Amino acid sequence: MAEFVWEARGRAGESRKGVMEADSEAAVEERLRSQALSPTKVKKKAKEFNITIGSGVGLQDIVTFTRLFSTMINAGLPIVQCLDILGSQTENKFFANVLKDVKSGVESGMTLSDALRKHPKVFDDLYTNLVQAGEAGGILDTVLQRLAQYAEKSQALRRQVKGAMIYPSVVLVIFVGVLGVLLGYVIPSFKVVFKDLSQGKASLPALTEMVITASELFRQYFPLIFLISVASIWALVWWYRQPRGKFMIHTIALRVPVFGPLLRKVAVARFTRTLGTLLNSGVPILDALDIVAKTAGNVVVEQAIQKTRTKISEGQNMAGPLLETNIFPPMVVQMVGVGEQTGALDAMLSKIADFYEDVVDVAVGSLTKLIEPAMMVLLGGTVGVVLIAMYLPIFSMAGAIKSD
Repeated sequence: MAEFVWEARGRAGESRKGVMEADSEAAVEERLRSQALSPTKVKKKAKEFNITIGSGVGLQDIVTFTRLFSTMINAGLPIVQCLDILGSQTENKFFANVLKDVKSGVESGMTLSDALRKHPKVFDDLYTNLVQAGEAGGILDTVLQRLAQYAEKSQALRRQVKGAMIYPSVVLVIFVGVLGVLLGYVIPSFKVVFKDLSQGKASLPALTEMVITASELFRQYFPLIFLISVASIWALVWWYRQPRGKFMIHTIALRVPVFGPLLRKVAVARFTRTLGTLLNSGVPILDALDIVAKTAGNVVVEQAIQKTRTKISEGQNMAGPLLETNIFPPMVVQMVGVGEQTGALDAMLSKIADFYEDVVDVAVGSLTKLIEPAMMVLLGGTVGVVLIAMYLPIFSMAGAIKSD
């Protein structure tokens, strides 16, 4: 159905106007007449174009929507009315249009999960499958509560990891900027001063000569250095977009000292939290593992989960194949095995997720404390070397003047 803008007159001759969804202009006019209105103008509403980045909907929008949706469903409000209220209240216009389309789908006879699947960039497989399980089991409000909790914990985990990356990234950018200014502007001015003072009679210290040579090479080949840097970044991005390149980069990331163990902990926390939420909501284990693999965020972890899923489909339990992947720690595998044996796998996975989210929190804090002094030493050390190199000739000249 399309939206139509209409104008009409009431029984007393008053002017009325509004927007209505219908199949055609004739349907709008017929509906207006049934409401004792005389249509004067009916035309199709022009499409609105929104420029968005990615899905146009942030994780916080999803968390807020899910939490409020769950509360409304639990209070007994119809789904269509919930969607209408939430769509009108959200400040994100793109998300409001998405919810309006979902509402139209539900009104036309679609299930909520099928209507949500029309927008895969906003509602992923995890979300839609959980909603489908909630609809089938008659526990939609409970499932939405679990989804909101899951989204909140995922947001917190993502914020922790991003927080650990922001500081070194900012310091690295500052380091490159400071180094460029020193090599491009500061050192050449000192070179002129040294040339005038020494008048070719005395040679400069080796460290000073080395720094000046680096400055000259930087100034002379700066365009080439810039082009090589841009080309390298572009090549890395292109390689990352290839399946083989993405697999290689993700493999290296898991093996990098300091950062690799942190990424493994994050992968374990995400895997256990997602799988536990799916199983607790009634999603079959094979479907749940397929969804978890797609939301793993790392190709190596995704392939490990898919291999585990294949072994389970052949009749094996989960603990053995998980151990064979060499991705998940033995303690996690043992706890999963206990959960399978006791029939409380979903509860065990939730406990593992809680534990590893706390572990990630501590690891991020420790990593930040480790990175801060290291970056300061790098930045301060570089500036210090340049300053020493620039002041050495001055001390040499002062000593020569005293000896004279």
